Amino acid sequence: MAVTATTSATSTSTTSTTSTAEKSATLNYDNFLQLLIAQMKNQDPTDPVDASEQMSQLASFSQVEQTIQTNTKLDTLLSSSSLTQASSYIGKYMTSADGTSAGTIASVKVYSDGIIATTTDGKSILVQAGITLADQAPATTTSS
Repeated sequence: MAVTATTSATSTSTTSTTSTAEKSATLNYDNFLQLLIAQMKNQDPTDPVDASEQMSQLASFSQVEQTIQTNTKLDTLLSSSSLTQASSYIGKYMTSADGTSAGTIASVKVYSDGIIATTTDGKSILVQAGITLADQAPATTTSS
């Protein structure tokens, strides 16, 4: 999401693992249906497979598919929330948790495992517990 040409918040969150899991589950679900049909075609007529057991298996696979879709939507929601939170840091004065870096935030990058803020003078600050955030830089006192 570009705020302006000089201040921006970008997201580089990885959702490839979720997409891969979703594709894998869909493949497994489709394979299950193919096996179910093959099983019904080739079953022993004197000893047929219990229909309630087949429905139970189908319901289990359906539940797994729904869980994966829910996880995908939750990942999207969390990424969106992180990006919204990150964009609110732009223009604020931030001090790192260990106090070694400080400055006005020019841009932020959202990764799948955290947020990195970059100050106007190029310093990087990991957004984590213990950071100090202010609307503006603290006033410096001069001694006479």
